Amino acid sequence: MPELSRTSNGRNIDPASALRDCRTAFIGVGIASALVNILYLTGSFFMLEVYDRVLPSRSIPSLVALSLLALLLYAFQGAFELIRGRMLVRIAGALDESLSGRIYRALVKAPLKLRMQGDGLQALRDFDQVRSFLSGAGPTALFDLPWLPFYVAICFLFHPVIGFVAIGGGLVLSLLTYLTNRNTQAPARKASEAGGQRNAFAQASQRNAEVVQAMGMTGRLTRLWESRNAEFRDQNRRTSDIGNGYGALSKVFRMALQSGVLAAGAVLVIEGEASPGIIIAGSILTARALAPVELAIGNWRGFVSARQSWQRLKELLKVLPEAESPLALPSPRESLSVEGLASGPPAAQRLIFADISFTVRAGSALGVIGPSGSGKSSLARALIGVWPAYRGSVRLDGAALDQWDSDALGSHIGYLPQDVELFAGTVAQNISRFAGDATPEAVVAAAKAAQVNDLILRLPSGYDTEIGEGGAALSAGQRQRVALARALYGDPFLVVLDEPNSNLDAEGEQALSEAIMNVRARGGIVVVIAHRPSALASADLVLMMNEGRMQAFGPKEEVLNKVLRPQPVRAPALTIGAEGQEAAQ
Repeated sequence: MPELSRTSNGRNIDPASALRDCRTAFIGVGIASALVNILYLTGSFFMLEVYDRVLPSRSIPSLVALSLLALLLYAFQGAFELIRGRMLVRIAGALDESLSGRIYRALVKAPLKLRMQGDGLQALRDFDQVRSFLSGAGPTALFDLPWLPFYVAICFLFHPVIGFVAIGGGLVLSLLTYLTNRNTQAPARKASEAGGQRNAFAQASQRNAEVVQAMGMTGRLTRLWESRNAEFRDQNRRTSDIGNGYGALSKVFRMALQSGVLAAGAVLVIEGEASPGIIIAGSILTARALAPVELAIGNWRGFVSARQSWQRLKELLKVLPEAESPLALPSPRESLSVEGLASGPPAAQRLIFADISFTVRAGSALGVIGPSGSGKSSLARALIGVWPAYRGSVRLDGAALDQWDSDALGSHIGYLPQDVELFAGTVAQNISRFAGDATPEAVVAAAKAAQVNDLILRLPSGYDTEIGEGGAALSAGQRQRVALARALYGDPFLVVLDEPNSNLDAEGEQALSEAIMNVRARGGIVVVIAHRPSALASADLVLMMNEGRMQAFGPKEEVLNKVLRPQPVRAPALTIGAEGQEAAQ
């Protein structure tokens, strides 16, 4: 069996290259298909010999010899069929091995770069669709189709009339194939889109199950679900009806054609222009000649879906190319500089904040304050590089974030988002960011830095406790403290904490303050997005934001005195435009 080429981890490989790497295997499938199709002649020639030689001669030994030969040829045909099927499965596996890592990275990167629709998992479903098609019966039909002229030529050797009947049948089935392709493309695409929207709604409902149940929303959401599901069902049914209709029509036509060949052969025998064996042999051969066309029509829906999925994958990976690894930079140790920064949601080209400039030196902690919707969380996302810098830059020791390899940069950054999401696995795996080379000492050190070691040791299995999907086995406060330990793992230089005390009690807030002081003591930088003053206890600098603009920056006491000093008249309410309200948090 030809060896399949593989590319390690799927890095720097595109779908077209992945297919080219499998070209040797595809050639092997083509050779196996050639042998299978030649061996398919066994039945026709066996019947021809039986009717034209065995029956007239009444020779039992000849019949036994022919039967043994046919049995041997059938065994070879079955072996080549098995080899061909296994090769296609391995081609699908090779594509999976080559592209799965690349697709996963694109899947993770897409929400940060593109405007996503549905549940964001369409690329994964597309890849599954392509892999399933390659492993099924569809490709064998495509490899068998080019052999149609070969069978037609054999039919002409039997008799021109049989050959012309086979050509006519082939033309009709080809027309049915074209109509199947044309009429299933649009419904298949709409069914895929409707399915993505339906799945996204279902996942949102699961994430908010407590709210749905507590607030009596189940009935109303069920009606919305039924509406989305009906759209998916209708499009799916339409696609199936079209494919099944043309498939049934082609099957009936092929059966009728086979009977027509029998009738034509009988006429030829009556007229003395052909032998009796031609009747049966021609019928079998014509049916075999048109079988790939019928099989192709039956699998056309899968082919159309796989082709559309492959095209979407190519477009996604084209707009999310793998960047070449830049020159490795030394670990940052001195400063965080923000220069005229303006940013907003990925792919939206809409600014949430602008003209932010400040510099924080190693050993400092910056507290970012301001009313809700002022752009604080948006600034946090831009500082760690997950939101683009439409203007200006964020620099660590003078190097802009885009000058770093993403994995290398991640080792220097710790991030605690507002909405904490942990992964299924152990506490230790989550703290270590699922690093394969994580040492127990580093994990425990991060937990102690977050003042969460004692809490973890009281869990049923300590650091080996399985926390479940999304950290379901932990309370909100426990998840936040474990996520803080994850942010501190590996002693990152820049630690960005977005509302880190939103779910913490007094003990947790004290632990947070100590963690911030420890980062400062070892020469790191902390940026704390805060609503509650207690989060600023360990900060020495404060940045005030309002309506996406920087209002003040400087030492904590100076800025707070300026912001919080009594006003002789009632201060106007801090407001934000609709644009900022929509995406700032």
